[in-house]
Amino acid sequence: MRVSLNWLKEYVQIDVEPRALADGLTMAGLEVEAMERLGHALDKVVAARIVSVERHSRADKLFVCHVDTGEREVQVISSAPNLAPGAVVPIALPGTRLPDGRVVKETKMVGEPSVGMLLAEDEMGLTDDHSGIMILPSVLAPGTPVASALNLKDWALDIALTPNRPDCASVLGIAREISAVTGQRLNKPEIKIEESTPPIETLTSVTIEDPLGCPRYAAGMIMGVELKPSPFWMRYRLHVSGIRSINNIVDVTNYVLLELGQPLHAFDYDRLKENRIVVRRAKRGERFTTLDGKTHTLSTNILMICDGKRPVALAGIMGGLNSEIFAGSKNVLIESAYFDPLTVRKGAKELGISTEASYRFERGVDFDGVIRALQRALMLISKLAGGKIAKGYIDEYPRPLETPSIDLRIDRTNRFLGTSISREKIAGFLQALEMQTGELEENLLRVKPPSFRVDLTREIDLIEEVARLEGYEKIPVTYPAIKPSEEGDAPEISVAERIAEIMVGFGFTEVISYSFISPTSADMLGVEKQSELRSFVKLLNPLSTEQSVMRTSLIPGLLASVKTNFSYGERSLKIFEVGKVFISQGAEKLPVEKRFLTALVTGLYEHKSWYGGERFADFYDIKGVAEGLLKAFGLDNFFFRADETTPWYRPGACSSIYVEGKVVGTVGQLSSLTLKRLEIDQDVFILEIDLASILDKARYARRFKPFAKFPGVVRDLSVVVGRDIQSARIEDIIKAEGGELVESAKLFDLYAGGKISSSEKALTFRICYRSRERTLDGREVNKLHEAIINKVCQQTGARLREA
Repeated sequence: MRVSLNWLKEYVQIDVEPRALADGLTMAGLEVEAMERLGHALDKVVAARIVSVERHSRADKLFVCHVDTGEREVQVISSAPNLAPGAVVPIALPGTRLPDGRVVKETKMVGEPSVGMLLAEDEMGLTDDHSGIMILPSVLAPGTPVASALNLKDWALDIALTPNRPDCASVLGIAREISAVTGQRLNKPEIKIEESTPPIETLTSVTIEDPLGCPRYAAGMIMGVELKPSPFWMRYRLHVSGIRSINNIVDVTNYVLLELGQPLHAFDYDRLKENRIVVRRAKRGERFTTLDGKTHTLSTNILMICDGKRPVALAGIMGGLNSEIFAGSKNVLIESAYFDPLTVRKGAKELGISTEASYRFERGVDFDGVIRALQRALMLISKLAGGKIAKGYIDEYPRPLETPSIDLRIDRTNRFLGTSISREKIAGFLQALEMQTGELEENLLRVKPPSFRVDLTREIDLIEEVARLEGYEKIPVTYPAIKPSEEGDAPEISVAERIAEIMVGFGFTEVISYSFISPTSADMLGVEKQSELRSFVKLLNPLSTEQSVMRTSLIPGLLASVKTNFSYGERSLKIFEVGKVFISQGAEKLPVEKRFLTALVTGLYEHKSWYGGERFADFYDIKGVAEGLLKAFGLDNFFFRADETTPWYRPGACSSIYVEGKVVGTVGQLSSLTLKRLEIDQDVFILEIDLASILDKARYARRFKPFAKFPGVVRDLSVVVGRDIQSARIEDIIKAEGGELVESAKLFDLYAGGKISSSEKALTFRICYRSRERTLDGREVNKLHEAIINKVCQQTGARLREA
């Protein structure tokens, strides 16, 4: 919730500095996340009266204006369409720094000198209006500082609201909290309306067909309005709160929403078929076009506002194009209702729509404040748009709602908080929050919360309110007695911690991504239809469609981190995550949970330095990370084998990782098609390891391996083979044929081209022969080496490479 401090001051006296107020609100449970100074950069902007306006002789769209600044008359060039002699406008003289950082200078425009700049509202950071120069009240004398004359010096407070405090999603709600904390009186907005004939019952009616979805619906009428822009004070407050000004009618509904926390909707009365309102559930498959121009196919979960023949709004979410206020609107019906929070939430999530109205209805608005908000809106519309308010209002309220009565024990409150607050002081705290309190006995208060506090249902809720107003800093700090567990940590936790240490040592950064992802993540990776990666666990009540299923892979989360970093200009990343994935087993079974390590490398692997140049990451970097990680866990018996089946990896740049003959993970480079779908424009390399598959194989104890006592004999083997023959296959043959006498066999050269056929390649291996029991004889080594050569040629079709 973003709110103007000056607006708050209309409802409660604030004597402390803005930062002290922010600290006080934060300590009371309303965290002020940010503060922004407004209007403080306008000290040098003054009022000026336009003396004359002439069209520029050399530029049709420019005007030469002579303006009186109070001290002197200056010439200013402007292209604004609303310039007129006698108008009072804001001027920034040379040397003035505007809110966007620009410094006004004396200059020439198409040959004419321009001393200063006439300002529009957006150029002063007041609203987003750039339709023309801001017109000031004519009573302002030239030279008057605009900021002080219009009280523009202000602060915007960004307040983070918890889901259980919808009452604070309004200026009045925050002012109420300030009043309770500071002890100052709360001044509620004035409501005075002048009604006229005819009675509203003769003009319209309201029928509620679903009283569970809509317990209360009120409507008021105002006729003969004139649509026009809202006055500056209203547009300014809406702008500070992040809402765009539309016109005076719509702006009033948004203003009251921000002021009182009650969403309203304005219908063009003449566009309502049969001039009446019906509240019902949508029909399955019914289609409806909302104000944003999008057409939705509805289910029976959606509550609709209809006229006599058709839907005209999604109840509590968004209005429809077919009944919106437009330039020709004259007669307006105002809706003020209380909709069931669960119904609105289901509908909004199903349609993927989130609005200021749905935000409040989902959490619960004040069901007793419906009429007050309706009358406040009618009063403001009559002031800003003229018109006559119909006599009375319609209030369909078939089953009146009530707040619960809660018994609060004084001794339990103090025991729970570790305090000794008196009964009178506790009652005073609750009364300051507009709760009714009655004394049942010495140790007991009966409390009735106000209708706007939907979060107060239990005794412990009241205890929290006492703690807030007493001050959390006054509650003594104690620590619970904790008995150490006799059980050790789960093995997977120890493995995850060890992996984090190793990966950080490799230069990687750990990230933590959401377990909730979009179901389209599988499409982005090109996952096959039958893959278990499409076996999503669907959330019953998702935050959004982008977080509606539980992840089946850690890859989407890491790729989202890549895109976020790219947007901030960071294009070289080495990141990893250790976390669980969830594979659905059907509605009747719990999902399978697997813990994975997933690492990602993109961009530069080595940055330019004084001792070397930069180098981009490649497949062998991520493969080396996998090798180093497995060796760190004592897993020496592993190998890589090419994998052509994983659709999101580039063919020829993907390998499965085997430990003791079983697949434990993969390494690969994302394919160009996958990168295109993800809108990533550089190579990305990924490592995945299923931690459960290595948990029982890992060796944590480091054991000393004695140095070899006998010398080794090194021989090189260079063969020409077909391009489809993998080097790992030849290594396996060498080790199998050589047995224990082959200590190592490593590929150290690959060559293609030249005199070698295009269908072939040359591979050169370095083989180390060594016995642990004796010194090998040269003839014995030669014989074994020849046997290995024959076996390689026999099984792969290789031939020795000629020198």
